[in-house]
Amino acid sequence: MSDVAGRLLEEFDQYVMNHIPIRLIRLSDMTFVGRDDIRKHFRSFVPQTNLFGIYKPSRVVRYAILSHRWLDSGEPTYEEMKAGTATGPGYKKLKNFCEQARKQNVEFAWSDTCCIDKSSSTELDESIRSMFRWYHNSAICVVHLAKSTTIEDILHDEWTERGWTLQELLAPFHIKFFNKHWMPMTNDSNDKQKATTKILQTLEKATGIPRDKINCQFNPRPFNVDERMVWAARRKTTRVEDVAYSLMGIFDVSLQIAYGEGGDRAFCRLIEAIMQAGDPSVLNWKGKAAKHRTSSAIPRSPRSFMNRRELKLDSGGRLEMTMTSLGLRVPLVILPLSLPFSEAAGTGSACITFECLLYPSIKIDINVNNLLGHGRYRYALGIINYSLVRDGLVREVVEMQGKSAGIPLRCQLVDRFSSSTPAVGFGFETVYLEQSLSKPWEKIREEGLIEVNFPITSRFYIEHKYLENVHL
Repeated sequence: MSDVAGRLLEEFDQYVMNHIPIRLIRLSDMTFVGRDDIRKHFRSFVPQTNLFGIYKPSRVVRYAILSHRWLDSGEPTYEEMKAGTATGPGYKKLKNFCEQARKQNVEFAWSDTCCIDKSSSTELDESIRSMFRWYHNSAICVVHLAKSTTIEDILHDEWTERGWTLQELLAPFHIKFFNKHWMPMTNDSNDKQKATTKILQTLEKATGIPRDKINCQFNPRPFNVDERMVWAARRKTTRVEDVAYSLMGIFDVSLQIAYGEGGDRAFCRLIEAIMQAGDPSVLNWKGKAAKHRTSSAIPRSPRSFMNRRELKLDSGGRLEMTMTSLGLRVPLVILPLSLPFSEAAGTGSACITFECLLYPSIKIDINVNNLLGHGRYRYALGIINYSLVRDGLVREVVEMQGKSAGIPLRCQLVDRFSSSTPAVGFGFETVYLEQSLSKPWEKIREEGLIEVNFPITSRFYIEHKYLENVHL
């Protein structure tokens, strides 16, 4: 065996053992086969050479995968399929799916109803964390729309409203839609191939996802977080934790599966994992924060992103975001804001126009809501898109964009000492503290990111002293 052939076989083996489902249904006899069986079946199809570099294991290992809305009861289970006792409407649906898979010239198929041994926590954990990849690597994804007869019916089909079907729409490269009678809904071989088709236009309207994002091969990554969260905002899941678990693949992050932890905790863990990539859009949300153990910068759910501003900004560097015992540690360029005197004594909700002390020509409208009186706070804008560079004197300075974005911040003032009272040092040198001290900065929950247009259209530079590590 040549070195090239050996490498191709090794690549094939690694793919089968790590990137396809744990077990598949063999269509010829409707029985389960494992990864070892799949490896033996397709091994002879691996080429000896890789001319033009076109060999990919996914082109050799071909299987169909089902996307559907589960029945309230009667779906075939792993145990029933293994024992050969599966019956009822769920099994009929499975057989219809397998029949369509055979027409696509594949020999194996996978369905989430019966191909996972849910009694094994290890297998369930791997399956949920690998689900996006399994759909992505399929030769074809067969979608059964049980509530639709025509393409127009898709607007009201439950399939477009469920949490897990979001990744099942985005992940596959090749997808085919069937109506409730198992009739194909188009004459196309791949319903994702053309962005101008009626079915993709209808899916865009039903899901809120631009059809070019559905049409193109979706790139899972922890970026454009605010936009992608909106796609999931109105979707529902039976288990509350699945709101977070069903989004892992879309953002290319991994979480340990822990049903029973609660939806809030699961979503907090998802956001923390996404934040490690440093995309600032994860901060572009409004409303109440999640009940996180240390931070007020974590949103409660995908719905928190629905009313955010859609910002078109110049490219900037990633933010260094680190969760600590004091909160989310983020280095921001802090621009102090001036609170108008007429608003200082106000309470309750208000949209206040602040002036930037360093750039008085900049006026910033911020929605605030508090009962203590606005004058009890200091306000600032924490700029998120900046870069650190060296100037001619080899000093580190902050490079700013003419069009920037910032997080509206505030910190509460606390009176602790009168101006005439020293803070006794117990034998050490006595020091005097300022009359008003401040609590740490916090995100103004009523606002997402705010766009700031500086007088300078291109880049400009400010001193490093304006960069501050903030714990939110």
